[in-house]
Amino acid sequence: MSEPQDPENGAEHQAEHGDVLALDQSASSAAYDPAPAGERSEGGSGRFWSARRIPAAITALVVLGGAGLLLYDVAAVRADHPAMQWRRSLANELAERRLDDVWVLTGASVAVALGLWLLVLALTPGLRDLLPMRQGRPGVRAALDRTAAAMVLRDRAVEVAGVQSVRVRMGRGKVGVRAVSHFRELDDVRADLDSVLSTGIRELGLARQPSLSVHVRRPAKKG
Repeated sequence: MSEPQDPENGAEHQAEHGDVLALDQSASSAAYDPAPAGERSEGGSGRFWSARRIPAAITALVVLGGAGLLLYDVAAVRADHPAMQWRRSLANELAERRLDDVWVLTGASVAVALGLWLLVLALTPGLRDLLPMRQGRPGVRAALDRTAAAMVLRDRAVEVAGVQSVRVRMGRGKVGVRAVSHFRELDDVRADLDSVLSTGIRELGLARQPSLSVHVRRPAKKG
């Protein structure tokens, strides 16, 4: 037998199974002040930028190899040696093929795609798994791994009475929590999770506090 409920909460969570009313799930998007005014840092801590060592090294090697080969062939021609076969074939192909040729369009598309990819790598910070933390001291920057932050919040969530299992998805702008509760009213479990996880998010010390979404449901019925 379920405990008496407030009418406003009970009206949102009812399932039709004959004449029995059963609570199945409870969800919320918690609104909370991410950090007290005294704890907020004045200067924003931006994201960490990836060094992009592998793409930079590959691009540098390709450009260096192509430029070196071309320079060697030009120097050989200047020294009265015949040009390499690849350069003569390339010159003939460029002179004879039309601009609407399939191979010309394919090559141009590949070059554009590679160029756009390099531009994206150059203009985006990367390192999406690192969440910048508030700067406590000038010149000192710290970050928290998203997986580690999710584990911290999960450990807090499983301590709430009534929580059987929980999954935490830690994003840069939102924390999604899906919990399974095997006893207690779902609204009560959800309210406790809202409170505990809101405090946990504040104590992570992130520069940009994510929003919180909590969803609580009953275990799936067997059979």
